[in-house]
Amino acid sequence: MVLGTSKYLHGGGINAYFKYRIDAAFFLFRHRKIRYIIVSGDNREKNYNEPKMMKKELIKKGIPSRFIYEDFYGINTLHSIIRVYKIFHQKKFTIISQRFHNERAIFIGNCLGLDVIGFNAKSLTFDGKTQFREIFARIKVLWDIIFEIRKYKIGIFSKF
Repeated sequence: MVLGTSKYLHGGGINAYFKYRIDAAFFLFRHRKIRYIIVSGDNREKNYNEPKMMKKELIKKGIPSRFIYEDFYGINTLHSIIRVYKIFHQKKFTIISQRFHNERAIFIGNCLGLDVIGFNAKSLTFDGKTQFREIFARIKVLWDIIFEIRKYKIGIFSKF
């Protein structure tokens, strides 16, 4: 599963996080480390569709579309991981993103009782804005673990 991000930066230009995640997914597919790819991301606005953009880029690189599945409701990391399990029926899968994002995603997957590993796409310099955002994302994931995951009755919360 490739976790979504915008293809373009707010000021224009290609988002390196997007490019490196696509490159990583292509690398794994080309080397037969993964058989299928789920591109999961935000699709809330008419002109903003992360899964569609990721699939388009993977096809441009030579991956046949029949190996790429789109998850249009992966509005955040938690939902992306839950949907791979609930919708695509996968308990064991690879998460493709940058290291800081994979650490959080793997934590979520482990709490859900899933067998997940991360493949770290090339990263960028961890700037102050990204560090600040990640601090709050990690706090939020603890909230999600306590209050959100329980309602799915999987993983550590399967008996509650």
